[in-house]
Amino acid sequence: MNDQVIEIIFRFFLAAVIGALIGAERSLAHKQAGLRTFALVSLGAAIFSYLGVMLDPGAPSRVLANLVVGIGFIGAGIIFLHQEKIIGLTTAAALWVTTAVGALIGTGYYFLSFFTSLVVIVVLWALVYIEHFIRSKND
Repeated sequence: MNDQVIEIIFRFFLAAVIGALIGAERSLAHKQAGLRTFALVSLGAAIFSYLGVMLDPGAPSRVLANLVVGIGFIGAGIIFLHQEKIIGLTTAAALWVTTAVGALIGTGYYFLSFFTSLVVIVVLWALVYIEHFIRSKND
């Protein structure tokens, strides 16, 4: 096995692991999409973005644009209205950004993917407490 194959395997594995880490928060929050969904979305984005660069190095933007469209379709299926409240919007947004993280990994931008993943996890875990505090002040 040559070094290029090992790096491709590493990229795909890393994308699945980071997606699962982001999905873990959604699972802990008892949301519809969790560990497996986020891992698969990130992995899929890594695979498609890698293939886009490999098949047409001059125009990976077409593949990336279609990733955005595809994940938009999945995200739209997660969002719904229940008793005058919108449900699933944060999960859909987290899937959307997890797709971007997977695409970063698939194209070899490891530092940006780690940084973005850290920001996503902070937003999902830390900002929920601020959100609860703001809501309690408004009640």
